[in-house]
Amino acid sequence: MAMAAAEIEALIRAALPDAAVTIEDLAGDGDHYRAHVTSAAFAGMSRVAQHKCVYEALGGRMGGELHALQLVTAVPN
Repeated sequence: MAMAAAEIEALIRAALPDAAVTIEDLAGDGDHYRAHVTSAAFAGMSRVAQHKCVYEALGGRMGGELHALQLVTAVPN
């Protein structure tokens, strides 16, 4: 039950409209991804809070449709 990279990106952008999002399929199986997410909404948040924000954007799909997601988050320069 794999999830497409475009769907992950769309969910993140829906929650964080200003986000710059890059998704990379790490294993070529549609199940293991790396996401780079840069958003002004992350300003003042800890790294843990930034990651939680992205996971919340995925609406509970982690562990089901989406097996693994490595996150890199940042505030724009």
